[in-house]
Amino acid sequence: MQTVGWREKVHLPELGLHDIPAKIDTGARTSSLHATVLDQFERDGEQFVRFAVDFPGVNVRQVCEAVHIDWRGITSSNGETQRRMIIKTPLRIGDVEFRAEISLADRSDMRFPMLVGRSSLRRHFVVDSGHSWLQTPGMDPVKGHKP
Repeated sequence: MQTVGWREKVHLPELGLHDIPAKIDTGARTSSLHATVLDQFERDGEQFVRFAVDFPGVNVRQVCEAVHIDWRGITSSNGETQRRMIIKTPLRIGDVEFRAEISLADRSDMRFPMLVGRSSLRRHFVVDSGHSWLQTPGMDPVKGHKP
């Protein structure tokens, strides 16, 4: 298994999203992506969702489509349970790519637009919480405490 730091840049290649700053969070079961749901529709008998991912620092909005696989009650760090839409799409961290279930949520008040939870990490990675960017090419690995 490979080692990840407490933050990494990740990729969702089927959605056209690359270099997304993500917090690696073993306390969260499900991964989460900051997104605004725009539309739900059916295509070839499958349920889809169209959503927007905003990158405010560079004023970019990426519109994505994915198969909508489920609705789940997700309990946030403040103890609130929200009903969230779940998609399943390839997730790449470093050289490792696998399919991950990701909830779509409003993370606008969070520092990272994506959170990678323990279900995605299982069988792929171990986490070194004292380091950052261990699987992020072009970023120098950082040793030390979280800011």
